[in-house]
Amino acid sequence: MSIDPAYLNKFIEVTERAAFGAYRHIGKGDKKLADKGAVDEMRYQLNKIDMIGQIVIGEGEMDEAPMLYIGEKVGTNKGQVLDIALDPLEGTNFVANNLPNSFSMIAVTEKNNILSAPDTYMEKIAIGSNLPNNLLDLDNTVGENIELLSKAMNKKKNDITACVLKRPRHENIINELKKIGVKIEFITDGDVYGVMAVCDEKSPIDIYMGIGGAPEGVLAAAALSCLGGQIQTRLVLKNEEEAKRSLKMGIKDPKQKYNINEIIKGDAIFCATAITDGKIINGIKEENDYFLASTYALHKNKKIKKKITNKIKK
Repeated sequence: MSIDPAYLNKFIEVTERAAFGAYRHIGKGDKKLADKGAVDEMRYQLNKIDMIGQIVIGEGEMDEAPMLYIGEKVGTNKGQVLDIALDPLEGTNFVANNLPNSFSMIAVTEKNNILSAPDTYMEKIAIGSNLPNNLLDLDNTVGENIELLSKAMNKKKNDITACVLKRPRHENIINELKKIGVKIEFITDGDVYGVMAVCDEKSPIDIYMGIGGAPEGVLAAAALSCLGGQIQTRLVLKNEEEAKRSLKMGIKDPKQKYNINEIIKGDAIFCATAITDGKIINGIKEENDYFLASTYALHKNKKIKKKITNKIKK
């Protein structure tokens, strides 16, 4: 089955409005206020859509931000039954400080087709399209994965660019990449962008490696599922409480590795509207009583991959 294609434009409107809700607080140094602006707009727009929707990946508890919580019902309770993963504001610090690559994003599947990942950390390795299935593996060394990618892409190792979140936990990965001669593009937050970039023609990134948020990993997988990319993930649980939360959400083996078709099953829609300018699309621009919003919009089964800019009344 497929998601009704009429939903794509509705979800584009959801992320456009949420992006503008965050944009109102751009550069004011208050990430919680920016997040609340996005959350309030997103919830309002979701509840206007004729669907029986449920949030399965919502706002996490780490940022102590206003939440669209896991299990929340959204929509008018009529229409298609849909599961929703969302991040009203990916890159709270970017909006608060007027830095690039912040987005409002949403992923949608039919019911029970998104991995219900808890708000923990997750190992991730992602590559682009037109490569052998399940090419890389988290249990390989950095060198082994780069070797496999180099051969598959017919590209010298020192011509490969890896995206890595700049965190002390990635010191070993970074050191190994430097030894091999791989180019590194660091990001400071917002690793959904880093994963998506492996499939974007404007980006030099060939591979994403490292540990980031599990909800962000699922959102990124939805985008790659539409774009033909690959991702493998595994939860990183820090304590017994996180293990219990994972079990409650249906994760029986916390050490299991998940490939893309185990994270996102069947059809998917993905929309990401930029709030601040980025390498993939431009951020919100104001024009008197209107604003311009640019969105990366994807629908897997309909093979829709488009970047669109709409002029919207405030």
